[in-house]
Amino acid sequence: MTVQFEDFNLRPELVQAITELGYTQPTPIQTGIIPLMQGGHDVTGQAQTGTGKTAAFALPILNRIDPNQRLPQALVVAPTRELALQVTEMIQSLGQFMDVRVLTVYGGTSYTTQLNQLRRGVHVVVGTPGRILDLVKRGRLELAEVRTVVLDEADEMLSMGFIEDMEAILAATPEERQTTLFSATLPPRIRELARKYLRNPKTISIQPEQVTVAATEQRVYYVNEFDKLAVLTRLFEMEEITSALIFTRTRIRTGELVTELNQRGYPSEALSGDLSQDAREHTMARFRSGQIKVLVATDVAARGLDVEGITHVFNYDLPEEPETFVHRIGRTGRAGRTGIAISLARPSERRQVQQIEKFTHQEMQEAVIPTVEEIQGKRVDSLLEKVETWLKRGRAKEERALVETLLAMGYDPLDIAAAALKVARAEEKQRPIPQISPLPEKAVRPERRPRTERTERSERAGRDRTKGRERRESAGPGRARASIRGKQSDEEGMIRLELGLGKVDGLRPSDVVASIASIAGIPGSALGRIYIQNHRTTVDVSEQYLDQVISANNKYKVRNQTFTLTKG
Repeated sequence: MTVQFEDFNLRPELVQAITELGYTQPTPIQTGIIPLMQGGHDVTGQAQTGTGKTAAFALPILNRIDPNQRLPQALVVAPTRELALQVTEMIQSLGQFMDVRVLTVYGGTSYTTQLNQLRRGVHVVVGTPGRILDLVKRGRLELAEVRTVVLDEADEMLSMGFIEDMEAILAATPEERQTTLFSATLPPRIRELARKYLRNPKTISIQPEQVTVAATEQRVYYVNEFDKLAVLTRLFEMEEITSALIFTRTRIRTGELVTELNQRGYPSEALSGDLSQDAREHTMARFRSGQIKVLVATDVAARGLDVEGITHVFNYDLPEEPETFVHRIGRTGRAGRTGIAISLARPSERRQVQQIEKFTHQEMQEAVIPTVEEIQGKRVDSLLEKVETWLKRGRAKEERALVETLLAMGYDPLDIAAAALKVARAEEKQRPIPQISPLPEKAVRPERRPRTERTERSERAGRDRTKGRERRESAGPGRARASIRGKQSDEEGMIRLELGLGKVDGLRPSDVVASIASIAGIPGSALGRIYIQNHRTTVDVSEQYLDQVISANNKYKVRNQTFTLTKG
């Protein structure tokens, strides 16, 4: 028997709002959570963004609201301002036919408006842990009448260091409250929190592959690290992208990628953790409205990001954990639509890809990078399609008049058409198709060979080297620096060079890329990892451009300081 919203015994105002919003049938997480919360149970929900979990807890909260009560009756704690605002928007939408007042509180904004609303009375408070706890400690947020507490994306709050704040908030609420905890994953610390603060909770679990992965086409392209940008721009040429979200590993890398994409004619903006709230909201508004098609973000900056209509998610860098991969690609392929998730992986990351496939129970299609000929063909097809569209519309009177003028001047009709197409294709010259170097031979997927004593020794040695590297990297900055002093790069096909400027000179990675790429006349993608220390810097350069880079020595300059590149 199919469950309907009418089966949940909700207020007529809520049923009216559900109908107005176009919801026809509850999602699996809603079917599981709503009856339990309606029955007064504490609940642990294992589900991620995009499953309908916000409505799952918002409807029971609204169903219990007493409009005559001035103090907050429900408290929702979220890890980020973005998510808090989205939760508020959902609660207000579902409560549009009720007299319900919802307040969002988060850091980085003035207290005045929030305090004024609290004085006037609110029914539901949604906010980030820091600002909620701050208002409680100041005596401005009274939680004595709170009946329901929701911890949304608890695992994200744990990773952001909010675990003590969550515990302090729960301790400030009545013991007889109802508590609901949502988390995409349930690490031990979150399980401990649930055991301590939830009373005999019921658990509802929606597996990630059921709700996001199955609706998403997954592809992986194996590329050299220094070719990632070239591959990305080739894919941009071939894919029908409405809006795209690109994930990178670091904030600096995000900014650098945005610069490169904008230079190549792809309007992009970065979503980084150091943006002010106003700047973040402005960027998100431009992305949602389609003013920018590409948003480049780190996992931290994208927490709570929920935008409809994203057609593509690109993993420019693979995430460390399979769970993070599911979070990323879950932002496309929603509401019955199919989405596309594309990962750019180094040959050495094959095992990591296999771990992700095992976690998601879905294989990534190993795809072939589009060739120059394919891209040129796509450009021609696109141009002919546009011309044919205007021919069918028959609305080019001004242009037809120009053609007639040229005919009167004695030009041949075919020559006129050819020249017009030449002009139309002029912008293609601003988008040269970047070259891509072949993968190293040993990076090609090997055939399975019978195990021998030698291969087992080799594997043991490889594991020992990996453990040694991990120990060096975990030993802190001083020890980690020692691992980059060698002449060899960590990447196949890359050579490590050194220059005599560093942090004390105000050097930034973008300075290194801009100077070397422009002076040596090479693509920025030919440069790999850059390590800036106090008085020196190392940069990985594609082996195919090594002679070109070295020959430009004595010409490189950053802020009127010249430098040369030498092998370490």
